[in-house]
Amino acid sequence: MENLAEMNPVIYQANSATAQMLKKARDQVYHASRPYIQKPVRIQTIDGTIYEGVLVNLDQTHLYLSIPQPSMENRVIDYRQPYSYYNNVILPLVLYELLVITLLYT
Repeated sequence: MENLAEMNPVIYQANSATAQMLKKARDQVYHASRPYIQKPVRIQTIDGTIYEGVLVNLDQTHLYLSIPQPSMENRVIDYRQPYSYYNNVILPLVLYELLVITLLYT
């Protein structure tokens, strides 16, 4: 019988310092964000993407952001883009990828 490492080679494995750093960042974001559930926020990810919406939930790995869709009355329809029939979209964001969370409209 072949060795398991030969059957299932590891493609990537984070070193222990990196794993500890990511866990610490995740825990910091979790505890800092918890009091702001149901509040409007702006979030910037480590890649520079910015989202605005309402923080609707939080668990140990994800922050859930409700992003309102534009109303059909004021919306210019671009038929090349996918259309959402829903009023709000819940976007799960990975906690350790969040760079900045700003409370809006206080």
